[in-house]
Amino acid sequence: MVFSSMLFLWIFLPLVLAAYYLSPRKIRNGILVFFSLLFYAWGEPVYILLMLCSVLVNFMGGIFMEDHKTHRKGILWGTVLINLGLLGYFKYFNFLAEIIGKILPGGLGNLSIPQVALPIGISFYTFQALSYVIDVYRGEVKAQRNFWYMLLYISFFPQLIAGPIVKYRDIAQQILERKETVEKFAAGVMRFCWGLGKKVLLANAFAEVVDDIFQYGPEAVSRKALWLGAVLYMLQIYYDFSGYSDMAVGLGKMFGFQFQENFDYPYVSGSVKEFWRRWHISLSSWFRDYVYIPLGGNRKGALCTYRNLLIVFFLTGMWHGAGTGFILWGLYHGLFLILERVWLGKKLEKLPGFVGWGYTMIVVFLGWILFRAEDFGLFCSYVKNLFVSHGGMILTSAYLDKKLLFLLIMGILFAGFVQKVYGLLREKMPGKFPENGVVTVPRIVASIAILWLCVMALVNNSYNPFIYFRF
Repeated sequence: MVFSSMLFLWIFLPLVLAAYYLSPRKIRNGILVFFSLLFYAWGEPVYILLMLCSVLVNFMGGIFMEDHKTHRKGILWGTVLINLGLLGYFKYFNFLAEIIGKILPGGLGNLSIPQVALPIGISFYTFQALSYVIDVYRGEVKAQRNFWYMLLYISFFPQLIAGPIVKYRDIAQQILERKETVEKFAAGVMRFCWGLGKKVLLANAFAEVVDDIFQYGPEAVSRKALWLGAVLYMLQIYYDFSGYSDMAVGLGKMFGFQFQENFDYPYVSGSVKEFWRRWHISLSSWFRDYVYIPLGGNRKGALCTYRNLLIVFFLTGMWHGAGTGFILWGLYHGLFLILERVWLGKKLEKLPGFVGWGYTMIVVFLGWILFRAEDFGLFCSYVKNLFVSHGGMILTSAYLDKKLLFLLIMGILFAGFVQKVYGLLREKMPGKFPENGVVTVPRIVASIAILWLCVMALVNNSYNPFIYFRF
């Protein structure tokens, strides 16, 4: 079940909201647990047992660490290894089997290697569980001794299958006590509608063209059409993932929760370092808190800092998927971050802002081609054909009609540039423009209009993929 489906919008969400607000406060967490398990089980009922196993392991691990302090390091490592073992098996088994088959003389012979399916959301809820047990070990939070509260933390449906990655310390108090208000609920509905619009009206429209262009291969597609496909993919992945995050944040607000923001208009960044402060913030902060800083961060000299950055971005690539393309994409960004630390960052600070922005967009643009290609050879072929006329027969005229052109312009403008102008106007004329998230009549009207357009689009088109469901 996805948020941008008629089943979720008109059956599941109304039911859970009605059950939640018509129930006594003392059982509302139970209502959320029930519907969260139903939400996850709807598409993959067998994997609900895997998620419950993960919850139980981390629940018991936290209690054991707190009750057996002399053995807490061993308990931590045991719990972490179980988490990573489950994630590694389901996410990387096929990839490793493929590599081994290529390395061994004669491959795997007559061995029949089963294909392991990837459970939806396992990367997200595993990282949430890891943050909990590590924080308990560090003494930053108390172990949760109510299994149902722990289950709610891991399984809460708004952030269960595609984030944001919620740290336990940020939500522990909200699980115990939170305040639902009309203002927060209205802001949540508004935020959900905007996220739905990003996903349905923009990301879905871009995705159809992107999938069609990439399926042909770079040799068969004209140079202009390759540029169109790459630009649209850059916009698709932003609107797809940030739209989902907006919907998750909005749903959280409807039930009184406040989640961390996951995107801060990354396409207005003036450096790759700034891009990663704005892109997938919950993942970046997770790696900072649980990998980069424990490795020493930037406290042990330049060489150790560069090593730590490469480790973090190698793992970032691995987190996104089992494939050489993802790993190379992570290392690619890590190398540019090192380059900025060595000398480029100081140079960019002395240059006009548009230079840094242009450089960052080129780096990110090429990185997304590598991310999508998932193969270095295909990436090189795609980039080469962006700049070399090669007689591809698939032309832009097959895709770029007035509707797509309008959506492309809207996608570029609302990727942060309109919001940046709005922020400048708020600074120049304080009091004239309401803050982001404040509920106003024009914003309510706009949200209703977006919801109506989304419903019409969903009724007329069943194409509704989510990129990050694969991760």
